[in-house]
Amino acid sequence: RMALTTAIFAVILAITSLGGNNAMKEMLLAQQQASDQWAFYQAKVIREHFYRGQKLRLELDLLERESMKPQIRERYEQLLRQMTAEEQRYGAEKKEIEKEAKKLEHERDVNRSKDPYFDYAEVLLQIAIVMASIAILAHSRGVFVFALASAGLGAILAVNGFCLFFRLPFFHY
Repeated sequence: RMALTTAIFAVILAITSLGGNNAMKEMLLAQQQASDQWAFYQAKVIREHFYRGQKLRLELDLLERESMKPQIRERYEQLLRQMTAEEQRYGAEKKEIEKEAKKLEHERDVNRSKDPYFDYAEVLLQIAIVMASIAILAHSRGVFVFALASAGLGAILAVNGFCLFFRLPFFHY
């Protein structure tokens, strides 16, 4: 019976290890994707500022040169409308990119929160397996009870790693 329980501890440990590895991979992937989105955001900001600068320059030229020919003035005004539209377009696009980047950062943070629970669950389950093995060899009920307690706490932490039912403040970065 103790041997079967030890095998169950090992299965729970394997599932916990898988969960921890997946949480870490998801965290790294979300971080990379968020970084990509922020780089894209910066590119949009640079373009938005470029068009804003061009727009301001055209506005200044129109004010300085009140006596320009009508067709030239019309061309300046057309360019001014185009620069204004581009500035607004980039401003709107960057908002969507920012929203996506923040969503990815949240996903990263959730997975980062899961990781310590898996880590400590793995340690407790490994201790439980070792203690259960000692209990089998020494025919010690007390050591086996300790193994059960360690495995129980490890299982609770593993489930919490998957679901985040509760947060322990000292488990977070």
